[in-house]
Amino acid sequence: MRRAIYYGVLLGLFWSCTAPSKNPPNIILFFVDDMGWQDTSVPFWDQPTPLNEKYRTPNMERLAAKGVKFTHAYSTPVCSPTRVSLLTGMNAARHRVTNWTLYPDQQQPMEKEHPTLIFPDWNYNGLSTTPTVPNSALATPLPQLLKDHGYFTVHAGKAHFGAIGYPAENPLNLGFEVNIAGHAAGAPGSYLGTDNFGNGDENRKVWAVPGLEEYHGKPVFLTQALTEKAIASLATPIEQKQPFFLYFALYGVHTPLMADVRFLSHYESMDLPPEEVKYATMIESMDFALGSLLDFVEQKGIAEETVVLFMSDNGGLSAVARGGEKHQHNVPLKSGKGAIYEGGIRVPMLAYWPGKTPKNQSISSPVIIEDFFPTLLDIAQIKEYTTLQAIDGNNFSSLLKGEISDFEPRPLYWHYPNEWGPSGPGIGSYSAVRMGPWKLIYFHEDQHFELYHLLNDIGETNNLKESQPEQVRKLAQMLTDHLIEVKAQMPRIKETNQQVPWPVEALN
Repeated sequence: MRRAIYYGVLLGLFWSCTAPSKNPPNIILFFVDDMGWQDTSVPFWDQPTPLNEKYRTPNMERLAAKGVKFTHAYSTPVCSPTRVSLLTGMNAARHRVTNWTLYPDQQQPMEKEHPTLIFPDWNYNGLSTTPTVPNSALATPLPQLLKDHGYFTVHAGKAHFGAIGYPAENPLNLGFEVNIAGHAAGAPGSYLGTDNFGNGDENRKVWAVPGLEEYHGKPVFLTQALTEKAIASLATPIEQKQPFFLYFALYGVHTPLMADVRFLSHYESMDLPPEEVKYATMIESMDFALGSLLDFVEQKGIAEETVVLFMSDNGGLSAVARGGEKHQHNVPLKSGKGAIYEGGIRVPMLAYWPGKTPKNQSISSPVIIEDFFPTLLDIAQIKEYTTLQAIDGNNFSSLLKGEISDFEPRPLYWHYPNEWGPSGPGIGSYSAVRMGPWKLIYFHEDQHFELYHLLNDIGETNNLKESQPEQVRKLAQMLTDHLIEVKAQMPRIKETNQQVPWPVEALN
């Protein structure tokens, strides 16, 4: 009897030490702005590219070695639609925050001046939790659900969820308990503490980064300041043994391109245009911030209780501000930010779920930004919840666990009935669908179609529209059905004042 009790106690001690925790894990979502699919030393293709050799991102390598990388991860082509999809689980066609937000109650100036299209009255005031806000997407935000279920919720960095003067400009109104430097603008006035991050300059007033006054006048790069503040904010939940959700949304690597001098000497020795030297230091600065967070959770002994995900909000910038030839910064992907081609929407994505993700694995199943909403709730062990909005995203937890066969293939959709501003390949007003290897793009201005087989043609160089008419029709019908189901807005043609036809109508 004593022996049985003895072994029972030993067995209990063994399981208490080795069994996975039943408590909800901490979640860090590391979100980069305008980072291209290859702006890293981690290859996301089936072979390394010259860009992978150009950039130094050892902490991305470190995270990829611990967990999984997604080689077919997608965002929307510009920032606010991606961020609203992340917080709501809705596809952009449904939530209608289809362009970047800033100024209240108005379309973007370039939309009002388009020569051939009249753009819809989209939700330019951003996300909302109350029906009283005009032109907004009514939803129950992800951080609010996490907070309601016991998480300590922190926002650090770029917000860009809603227009100036409306509730969504402040992340505290969306379920975050702490807001570090987030406001309505989608870019900083400056990355330099010596420049007060744009504060004090009337010309940059709308872009000035708020809440970092202790760094004003000091030689501190914005990414470094945000990292220090983000880490400090976690003292409370760690001390109270409360699970936390840290949404660390860097302003980098968005313009204005400015060098982080900590990493300058390496790139100055390379044969790069001055703007590309600055950009490369911003990439390494981003990676250093990631490493600081990984080091912190390890030092605190909570690394095995902390899920870390890495994502970018759209494809790499290429149409403006970069050094070298425009629209070539993401090759072999075509074009860049703002475009519906792969350079504008395919992004780097990494994930580490302790005890769940296989090590150093590559996942080719396509996922899209709205999938994060149900997935993070599942990781947080939140099974019962209600939302004001319909959820379009799919839970990809099974992929994180290596259960590839459990994730059913499904169509991914993009819808941008707007005008971004810069011009270039694939930049304009469009809708698109990807199903399996096939991708169909429908350009609104002249109603033409392009069809690509992405596994055979990653650079989207061979339009198969004429040789694959049945595939075009099948995808056009699928895209039309989705747009109608979610009540998507379409532009109108200026000359006739008629709505741009649905894709399947344009085929006819």
